[in-house]
Amino acid sequence: MVMRFILFSCLVFAALPARATLDIEITGAGEHQIPISIVPFEGEDALAQKISAVIASDLKRSGLFRLVDPAGKAPQEMRDVLYSEWSDVDALTIGSAKVLPDGRIEVKFRLLDTHKQSQLLGQSVVSKGDQVRAIAHRIADMIYEKFTGDTGVFSTRIAYVNREGQLNRLVVADSDGYGEQSVLSLKQPIMSPSWSPDGSHLAYVTFEQGRAVTYVQSLFTRQRFALAAFPGSNSAPAWAPDGKQLAIVLTRDGTSSIYLIRPDGSGLRRITYSDAIDTEPSFSPDGRYLLFASDRGGSVQIYRMPAEGGYAERMTFEGNNNFSPRYSPDGNNFVFMHGTGGQFYIATQDFKTRQIQVLTDVGWEKKPSFAPNGKIVLFATESLGRGILATVSSDGRVKQKMIPQQGDIREPMWGPFLK
Repeated sequence: MVMRFILFSCLVFAALPARATLDIEITGAGEHQIPISIVPFEGEDALAQKISAVIASDLKRSGLFRLVDPAGKAPQEMRDVLYSEWSDVDALTIGSAKVLPDGRIEVKFRLLDTHKQSQLLGQSVVSKGDQVRAIAHRIADMIYEKFTGDTGVFSTRIAYVNREGQLNRLVVADSDGYGEQSVLSLKQPIMSPSWSPDGSHLAYVTFEQGRAVTYVQSLFTRQRFALAAFPGSNSAPAWAPDGKQLAIVLTRDGTSSIYLIRPDGSGLRRITYSDAIDTEPSFSPDGRYLLFASDRGGSVQIYRMPAEGGYAERMTFEGNNNFSPRYSPDGNNFVFMHGTGGQFYIATQDFKTRQIQVLTDVGWEKKPSFAPNGKIVLFATESLGRGILATVSSDGRVKQKMIPQQGDIREPMWGPFLK
């Protein structure tokens, strides 16, 4: 039976113009690719975007699906499907799209198992006319989830800084780079965007006051305030998973130390005490621990300590320097910048085995963060002298470059699942 539901908008800048600003290049593939065909949806030519094209692009980017051209075959209902014509695929997606008299759109889709000749999924969506891509991303998520058992991330969003000339823009975009929206534009540098757990706010650092000051901004109202503007530097904000506090790095007491602070700026409390530089905190998914980078041992390495303060255990020993740790969503490992031989790579380290896996090979990769399902890592790298976004699957097999049509991209951070 086809289940009917209303898709509520989760886009935070619907009034602003949306642009596709990243060209995507994909290399590598999963160990086992699922052959699937996405038939063009009936009536989708009347929409701003072709739903079938967005779905196909999402699945291709995952590296886990092999897209098979429907070769002119265009069934729209199950009764139209001749399964003998689809023996070269494991699954088939069919559907339709219709603009309703009130301007909303109705989209129906079915995912079919071509071997069992049965329906795997089916839904009918009614939503606002500007939600075509959101609907397509959600359908792609459902297909991904059905075949992998993991939650899809095509409907999530990313944040990054795009620098064009003297202008720095803090940007939020869909996970595929489409729908870029400027959160903030300044001539001064913008750094370290950090998503709140519910995806409603960003914390970030700017130099508009002549030094590093940490701000928190609502993505719904666009209102912002200075969370930390103490004497010295105020940097590297990281939200706790319950959203009730952030870890930040301050130099107000003479050294670069980690503090906890509530989202309204109250309750400031220092939790690291050393003569070294302690920076780049990251909360564990359960909120009990913090990872951070520190040179307290001479070189910069990754340490772990209780989130309320206490003994800091050194986690990394390989490489010259290691920076920018981020917990995986399941808490079993962490991703970081692995410095060796004068170059930086993206690597993960398992907490139990302490084994390091290097995921990249270019040698100029920075600021990694996990997708909220833990299956992909987003990071910054360079191509032809420009900063670009890139991703790599958590097993290192599938790599993707997201090249901006304009500007120089830095400081990426993958956002949470939207509830």
